[in-house]
Amino acid sequence: MKQEKVQELVSQMTLDEKIAQCLQLSPFLFKGTNKNAELTGPLLQEMKLTDAHTENVGSVLGSSSALDMIGIQEAYLKTNRLGIPLVFMADVIHGYKTVFPIPLALGCSFDRETVRVMAEVSALEATADGHHVTFSPMLDLVRDPRWGRVMESTGEDPFLNSELGKAMVDGYQGDASKLNENLEQMAACVKHFAAYGAAEAGLEYNTVNMSTRELYQNYLPAYNAAIQAGAKLVMTAFNVVDGIPATMNKWLNRDVLRGEMEFDGVLISDWGAVAEVINHGTARNPKEAAQFSMEAGVDLEMMTTCYIHELKGLIEEGKLSENLLDEAVLRMLNLKNDLGLFEDPYRGLKNNDRTKDILTVESRGKARAAGVESAVLLENKNQLLPLAKEAKIALVGPLATSPDILGGWNVYGEEKDGINVETGLREVFETVEVVSTEYTELSEEDKVAVKVAVENMDVVVLALGEKNEWGGEAGSLATIRLPEAQYQLAKFVQTLGKPVVITLFNGRPLEVKELAESSDALLELWFPGTEAGRVTADLLSGASNPSGKLSMSFPQTTGQIPVYYNHLRTGRPQTPENKGERYVSHYLDIPNEPFYPFGYGKSYSEFELKTSALPKELNLGEPLHVEVTIKNISDIAGKEVIQVYLQDVTASISRPVKELKAFEKVALQAGEEKTVTFELTSEAFSFYNHQLEKVQEPGLHRVFVGTSSEDVDVFEVEVGGYV
Repeated sequence: MKQEKVQELVSQMTLDEKIAQCLQLSPFLFKGTNKNAELTGPLLQEMKLTDAHTENVGSVLGSSSALDMIGIQEAYLKTNRLGIPLVFMADVIHGYKTVFPIPLALGCSFDRETVRVMAEVSALEATADGHHVTFSPMLDLVRDPRWGRVMESTGEDPFLNSELGKAMVDGYQGDASKLNENLEQMAACVKHFAAYGAAEAGLEYNTVNMSTRELYQNYLPAYNAAIQAGAKLVMTAFNVVDGIPATMNKWLNRDVLRGEMEFDGVLISDWGAVAEVINHGTARNPKEAAQFSMEAGVDLEMMTTCYIHELKGLIEEGKLSENLLDEAVLRMLNLKNDLGLFEDPYRGLKNNDRTKDILTVESRGKARAAGVESAVLLENKNQLLPLAKEAKIALVGPLATSPDILGGWNVYGEEKDGINVETGLREVFETVEVVSTEYTELSEEDKVAVKVAVENMDVVVLALGEKNEWGGEAGSLATIRLPEAQYQLAKFVQTLGKPVVITLFNGRPLEVKELAESSDALLELWFPGTEAGRVTADLLSGASNPSGKLSMSFPQTTGQIPVYYNHLRTGRPQTPENKGERYVSHYLDIPNEPFYPFGYGKSYSEFELKTSALPKELNLGEPLHVEVTIKNISDIAGKEVIQVYLQDVTASISRPVKELKAFEKVALQAGEEKTVTFELTSEAFSFYNHQLEKVQEPGLHRVFVGTSSEDVDVFEVEVGGYV
């Protein structure tokens, strides 16, 4: 439909029809579903909704199948006066039926293509089941692993999050200008705008308090990168930004998002967030909540009814301009038009059963590959791994046979389709003796069973970790330790005299010091998804070589949080020279450094890096080219992530000790050598000053090149006005 027709359609709508277009409801509130008969009546009464409302609502929050979507859309279009179709949105976070590793794990891949493929497969499957929009990518910067939704983030670094966010948008949407033709793609929604990942103490829905400059420097870049990549929607955050809830924050949404970032798509509230501004104490009632949120630019209200009940009165009383409502409705209709819904409200599904696109062998293979790319080898003492296929394995622990390996925010995947650790290992290794334990302390009987199982085996594989329910939304923890029984199990097994490999399945960084000390090898697998068991077997057997790097630091202990690599300097820094002195910035009981730093991860291969000489001087605005030659000096093919960091040594404001500015994962055969050149533009050298201007200043800069944020070679470049 041409743009003029869309605008004409808005002019034909009544005030009630326009207001209803700005409401999103769950599918069971609509006619055309089997669940409708039981649930619609009572809930409609509770929300004070009538048939007139549901016959004009703009969007549906999820559906269970293509059959449901078709039924709802058919019933809806029979009663909608102007024939405006519904748009179906859903939480498709790290896969649909084929579940990929959680986003935090995908961040550890340090690989844009792995992340793009995850989103592409997700879109393929979700659109086959009738979905049009996904509430992904989540690009909240997170520095506190106590927050359960850290599993949905790609980590603690603005640049890495930006690069992977762009890759996700590309995977979901493809060519966004052709969404009406590319029926296997879906629209992406960037969330949560803004700074939701900075909730104080890692407590879900808690307040956020930071300077505006910090917001611009570290928290906004990833959202902006995805928006510039063409994301069609943005979702507001639950938290306040500078004391004002994001959902009614006019400066944040109109000045920053719409103005500075030039976002012209749909802005949707998170679930119930419009009404929740009342709880924040910034609106007295639903009427004010509706007014302030619409004035702030929120187009679509999710699952509360402030708009549907209050906007009409506000407009008729002259307290709210109808032009603001028209803008919101136009953006909603433009989204539907971009998706081709006016031409085909079913996006090809009415006459084309696409169930063949769901949970295919090919998609499972891609999820398996993503799991391999995302796993991080934390320890491998005496090169215990990989294990020979003839090795006799005692598989022990609460995750040995558990199907709970899909990870949080997995809405549509099913455990029955997953491959657990036991199944994966039995497909590869000749002898696997299994003792499945609980998360609770071992009984004497359990200890005997473990001891007997281990006695005639060559190696023990301990499958430890979290339950899925311990993370995700509302999954905050005060202490990021596993149940003490798991640490005790590791220590007990260590006494049995056999080499111990610990495989970790979890959704957040954990306290792992005791596990590292109780094992010969420590493999962080996160929640790998549908192919978890095969991913585990691939890595343990050496069929695949670990190449993941931590996208989030692992603390020494919970009390060290937040600990992140790109922190600011202090006036009294602890240095190698002054260690032991009291009056410097340090803990008395633990080291300052994280237990495992950002960017860290081992391999079965060994690599050698050599950086070509860098210029000693650089003009302001002139790009810096960093040429790195990497060689695989082992006899095992593998991948290594080259990482380039910068430090602005002296600036008008204090700058971080280092910041990631470039990375590339390089695959090398045994003995192979490659050269990679990175271009660091003036953007890499720039930062926000106190006037919120992006500036590059002259002065000394340090360039760090290596394979983690700590394992680096250091170079110095003077940036100035040289001719």
